[in-house]
Amino acid sequence: MHAKTIKFGLFAAAAMNIGGVLIFSRAFTNTAINDADPVVMSNFGLLMIAVWGLAYLGTAFIHSNIKWLAGAFAIEKLVYVVAWINWVSGNSLSTVYDADLFAGAFYTIYGLNDFVFMIFFAWVFTSQRNAHQ
Repeated sequence: MHAKTIKFGLFAAAAMNIGGVLIFSRAFTNTAINDADPVVMSNFGLLMIAVWGLAYLGTAFIHSNIKWLAGAFAIEKLVYVVAWINWVSGNSLSTVYDADLFAGAFYTIYGLNDFVFMIFFAWVFTSQRNAHQ
């Protein structure tokens, strides 16, 4: 069951990154997301989030130890959680909602979503056996 849980989590992370970006950004046409955080959430930044999703998807098909990949994924998610906390503490969600409902929803949930997957990836990292054990 452990391997199935990890695979499911990787599929879920991929779906959230790829699907979330495509839906909330309206396939990279929702400029309200870009305007609210032009550095982290530029169209290039959104594309890179989708690319991370592809990395999660590819990892779901690895049938050996993914400890260090999961560790890298946990750190990547930590970076986005910190970016989100910094953004939320210095910006107004209501302003983003006024500009666009999808952008407001995106900024409301992306950090919480990344926090959940950061915990998941940290759990995978700590639960995988070292390759030389």
